[in-house]
Amino acid sequence: MTIDQSLVAKITAEVMARVQEHKHAAGNGGIYDTMDEAVAAARNAYKQLKKLTIAQRENLIKAMRLAARDNAQLWAEMAVQESGMGRVADKVIKHHLVADKTPGTEDLHPQAWSGDRGLTLIEMGPYGVIGSITPTTNPAATVICNGIGMIAAGNAVVFSPHPTAKNTSLTVIKTLNEAIVKAGGPANLLTAVAEPSLEATNVMMSHPDINLLAATGGPAVVKAVMSSGKKAIGAGAGNPPAVVDETADIEKAARDIIAGCSFDNNLPCIAEKEVIVVGSVADKLMSYMQRYGGYMISGQDIDRLAKVILTEKEELAAAGCTEKPKKSYAVNKNYVGKDAKYILSQIGINVPDSIKVVICETAADHPFVIEELMMPVLPIVQVKDIDEAIELAVKVEHGNRHTAIMHSKNVDNLTKLAKAIETTIFVKNAPSFAGIGVGGEGFTTFTIAGPTGEGLTSARSFTRQRRCVLVDAFSIV
Repeated sequence: MTIDQSLVAKITAEVMARVQEHKHAAGNGGIYDTMDEAVAAARNAYKQLKKLTIAQRENLIKAMRLAARDNAQLWAEMAVQESGMGRVADKVIKHHLVADKTPGTEDLHPQAWSGDRGLTLIEMGPYGVIGSITPTTNPAATVICNGIGMIAAGNAVVFSPHPTAKNTSLTVIKTLNEAIVKAGGPANLLTAVAEPSLEATNVMMSHPDINLLAATGGPAVVKAVMSSGKKAIGAGAGNPPAVVDETADIEKAARDIIAGCSFDNNLPCIAEKEVIVVGSVADKLMSYMQRYGGYMISGQDIDRLAKVILTEKEELAAAGCTEKPKKSYAVNKNYVGKDAKYILSQIGINVPDSIKVVICETAADHPFVIEELMMPVLPIVQVKDIDEAIELAVKVEHGNRHTAIMHSKNVDNLTKLAKAIETTIFVKNAPSFAGIGVGGEGFTTFTIAGPTGEGLTSARSFTRQRRCVLVDAFSIV
């Protein structure tokens, strides 16, 4: 008997395809051993999602919101324990925020033109499968927020979470997938690999079945996705200044600045990173800041703290240069997102739990001002007037165009800073977190895309325009 080898190969391929399809359908809550498997599962889920109506898609979003609210406390505790950063109570606020205020399918607004030559319709269509890189600072909030927005837009998502908070992120992915399936949606709309790594991320970024990349993190990861050759949305770093002029309600400004700076121990990129205050009200501001949870250090204590929370490095001198190499600094990651009480204890200062922020007066060129510390250590710089304040604020924001805060009752001063600094978010007379909907109006996001221009991302950010033209018909006028 002669065996048709081509028929055997065909049957084998069909069987393997069915096995693989079953594996993708069953999955493991969306978690796979390899990036190729994670992408293939998400691609299959996307094909199934396309068959659902927008109303059915919105039911999946409702289920995701409910799951996020129900698990907000648990995921906050997991994130703080695993990453060693932030505050549980503040992360709970973040999780409720993204569950409640991340836009869903209502964010997708079609446009139409009707006239003598017929009808033209523009609708927002999905990209397909999105690769999302998420940070250790918000291992649950960013997954929830991106998951809701990207699925609302009709996409499936392959996540590449930061390895230092992988268990939290993977737990969120599994739970949200379970909620989606229970609501009648396809399995694996959210996927990831069991062991996130730089290698896996690189595979994802170059994978032919990834149609769009979204990165939330520092300059390096944003540069990587923007250099990938794919459409990229980059949410980069910030160094937000808080400017206070002589017309401000100084007590309220102090209270708001401490609240914003201390929120989740200063992990959010929107949080106040330095204060620039007109000299005539500086002492009053610092006095009130101490009343509301700031602990003032000065002199040698500032130098000692700098040696703890910064790592000194020397830049190489140019060839033939006789000058000494310039000193530069990097943030000691061991203190990022730590409590102010813990940070102070490292220089022998013991304070009560009520202390939220370490404050200190510094020169404008101090490393505390220049570097994005991402911890509750807040330098304060005095200037002579609002013009000097604006000039310095623009300088220390480093052109990130991320976030700026100002406390003033002078509309002209507020306008001058807003126009000069050109940030994506500009908060007036409130804590920084008002800019993402905590105590302020508007929707929220944890992917604030300054470098690529989308700003505060929402479902529509993860869509592409599709235009349909019907000529000489369907006009009833």
